[in-house]
Parts: sequence; structure tokens; C-alpha cells
Amino acid sequence: MQFRPCIDLHNGKVKQIVGSSLSDSDNSAAVNFESDRSPAEFASLYRKDNLQGGHVIKLGPGNEAAAEQALAAWPDGLQVGGGITADNAADYLAMGASHVVVTSYVFREGKVHQDNLKKLVSAVGRERLVLDLSCKKKDGRYYIVTDRWQTFTETEISRETLHELADSCAEFLVHAASVEGMMAGPDLQLVALLAEHSPIPVTYAGGIASIEDIEAVRTAGRNRIHITIGSALDIFGGSLNYEEVVERCKD
Repeated sequence: MQFRPCIDLHNGKVKQIVGSSLSDSDNSAAVNFESDRSPAEFASLYRKDNLQGGHVIKLGPGNEAAAEQALAAWPDGLQVGGGITADNAADYLAMGASHVVVTSYVFREGKVHQDNLKKLVSAVGRERLVLDLSCKKKDGRYYIVTDRWQTFTETEISRETLHELADSCAEFLVHAASVEGMMAGPDLQLVALLAEHSPIPVTYAGGIASIEDIEAVRTAGRNRIHITIGSALDIFGGSLNYEEVVERCKD
């Protein structure tokens, strides 16, 4: 299990927000933390600690310059997501991203757009593509959600889905959107599902707030599921010590 850090960008600032509060209609997302530090400062910190596989996520418009600043601070060290398409994916790799993270371009209108997925693979290669399978639970099952986690698709997180999509990407990034930013504990049922069925690396995000939570994910995920932590970290205004997390998750 590895610790893969994040830089979440909202209106050009590094923020930690409650995922379920995101909306396309306004800017009233519930903010847990807004940093005075630049995206480049966070990227430089992660670079110092050699935390590979972290990601920069652009939550809506107005984040292009901030994302470019972070990528420039650690070339080939961070993934980037938010508004990625086959037309611009290669541009982000040229800016310094190691991978592009994609959701809505592939998962739209309730289904998987295979044509768009093929275009992405053609544009950047399977090995540079991460699919964001962020999800919410409905009727006892997990479904991929899009449009800033507000719209349910018909695509269930299942063994069949994970194996099918793994043929077209290098990794999965999975936010448990219902618990994201709430610091109320991880969704261990989802973690266990991912560990059992994913044939490629997975990074899980959502609800981790303590060292005990980290160990619970390690156990439920059979030490196969990587983690990212946001609001709970002291570098984002929380109480969980960043350096202790880095040390705990070293291979």
C-alpha cells in the first residue's frame, strides 16, 4: 500500500471540499480547507518525499494555470485530471503530467463511451491513462458518478467492469464520493471489492481520518489498495500528521 497525495484545485486555489457538495450550478461547495500555499509548493513537498502517483484534480473551470504550476514543479511526478479529453490529453503530458485521469469524457449519459476511450488510448497510450471510477452506492451497489460526482451512470463497479476497463488503462482512481471530505471513516466495503476484483493498481480516496483508518484500509484492501488523504491531513488543516502518514505507508 502506498500513500499517493493529492492537490485538489477549486477556483484556482488548493482546497479540500466535501465531495457531495460539488455542483455545476454555483460555487457554493462546502469547503473544509483553503490553502494560502501555491500548488507548486505542495508539488515540491511531494517531490521531496518521492510520493509517486499523486494527482492534481481540477474541480471545475478556472484551474488551468494552477494545474500547470503544480505539474511544472514536479515533471513526470503527478497525474492530472479534470476536463481531460482525447484532444487535450497529450498537452497535459507535455506540461509534465505522468498520467491523465479521466472520468466524464468516457462515462457520460449513463454509459461507457467506448469510442472516446479508444480515442484516449490512441492519443496517449494505455500506460499513461488513469480512469476515475469515483462512485456512490445505490440500492446496495456502487455506480460510477460523473459531473462533479452528481450524476449516476449505469456502470456498476463490478468484477466484469474492472476487468473490461483494465484493458484500456494503467490504473484506477476511486473516490468514495459519499464519504469524501467528511473524515468519518473509509468505505471498507468498497475497498474490499476493489482489492478482490481489480487486476491493476487502484488508489482509494474518501473518509480516511486516522492511522487506524489507514490500517483498516490496508487490511480490507489486502495491502493492495493505495490511498490518498485530503482534509484529515495537517497540511490541509486536519490533525493527521503528514509525515507520520508518509512513514507509515513506505514500502
